[in-house]
Amino acid sequence: MLMVKDRRLQVLLEDEQYRALDAVAASRGVSVAAVVREALGRYLEAGPDQARDAAERLLAAQPMPIGDPDELRDELEQVRGSRR
Repeated sequence: MLMVKDRRLQVLLEDEQYRALDAVAASRGVSVAAVVREALGRYLEAGPDQARDAAERLLAAQPMPIGDPDELRDELEQVRGSRR
């Protein structure tokens, strides 16, 4: 079903946010606006109860062991570098 879009919204994003959206859009062959509309739709469908329930599950989860902070920092830098 084709839905007419008759409202314009301007949103300012951080460069990193836009790059991430652009990468998702490019990988799916759609526009950045399409990705934003889809994400907004999912957010609105989820509603506050689902977000609250997810937060409560995270807070109630058992602690998990983590590695050495320097090793974690190195791993994060590797992940960030592979996204560019």
